[in-house]
Amino acid sequence: MTTTGPLLYARSRALPVTLAALAGTTAFAVWAARLLDTYLDPDRRVPVVALAPLLAAAVIGVSLHTDSAELDRTAVRPWWPRRLTHLLALTALASALLPVAVLGEAHTFGPPAMIRNTLGCTGLTAAAAVLLGARLSWLPAFGYVSAVYLGSAGARGRAVTVWAWPMQPGAQSGAWAAALAAFAVGGALYVVRGARPDGPRA
Repeated sequence: MTTTGPLLYARSRALPVTLAALAGTTAFAVWAARLLDTYLDPDRRVPVVALAPLLAAAVIGVSLHTDSAELDRTAVRPWWPRRLTHLLALTALASALLPVAVLGEAHTFGPPAMIRNTLGCTGLTAAAAVLLGARLSWLPAFGYVSAVYLGSAGARGRAVTVWAWPMQPGAQSGAWAAALAAFAVGGALYVVRGARPDGPRA
């Protein structure tokens, strides 16, 4: 039997594996939150709120890879609606699953912060998929979030809420603006251009 339509697309993008990886990321986030006893102190959620969205974004970024770039370019129908649906569906799923790990304390490091970081990290990853290819798309987001995580502890000033958005409480408007801008720009770039073809494996 020949596979066609959505099933063929799902298999070509390894979506079943991607969905399983997102579920595993959520389970890891829940386990980490309990291990850190985050219910005792919301500030203990910072590593979970910063790193779980990064892992989910990496999973989404790798799923943007295709083994048939030449066939995609010669398709009769435009690819941007499929890219848009792919990115939005996986981002929405991650944004719905990950907050389970940090329920409560919405004004600090609760579900809003988790959703914001998921959007921002996914935007960075989508942009990197266009520039570097899907297999390396996780690298810039990993570098940025790691640098912010290590370097923003003593930073002060209004600009911190913008450049250190992964480390901000959920209610910070500057952090939301930066994350949404990253998602909008990165998502639009990916939808229009698609992921850069990866070179042959060594």
